[in-house]
Amino acid sequence: MKTAIRRQMTINTEVMDLLNEQIALEMHASASYLAMASWCDQRELVNSKAFFYKQAEEERVHGMKIFNFVNDAGGAALSPAIPEVNNEFEGLREIYEKSLDQEIQVTQAIYKCFKAARNADDFASEVFLQWFVNEQVEEEDTVRGIIDIFDLMEGMPLKMIDERLPTE
Repeated sequence: MKTAIRRQMTINTEVMDLLNEQIALEMHASASYLAMASWCDQRELVNSKAFFYKQAEEERVHGMKIFNFVNDAGGAALSPAIPEVNNEFEGLREIYEKSLDQEIQVTQAIYKCFKAARNADDFASEVFLQWFVNEQVEEEDTVRGIIDIFDLMEGMPLKMIDERLPTE
């Protein structure tokens, strides 16, 4: 069966390509958060486990939101291959630091998509991406706040720190 190519796309092709890369990044982040959740689950770190399972689902939802937008705008969303994720961690603080690094990477990629949409006068994509710009500010702030708790509770047992961490 031949793939039907739409006559006219609303989305700029360069922006579409970047959004397809973003879909892959969001889905990789989801898989990475699942690995983090599993590590926490194995160690009975209940709040961290809940936080990372929620993050995994949220990243998947973000990827699907972009996937649907690309198709709705007349483009072709691509189902990404997910590269292998790390399943081994030295400790809980390291996991949250890796989470922050990952969120910063996602933020930078969103900015790249946003800039491309703006430069291409792809107004629909720019408006769509504004939600993600705001979301990333919130995501980074949440993880930074959690890392601050580690600093404040330095030397305390890991279970006690986990009990003070938010699940959302």
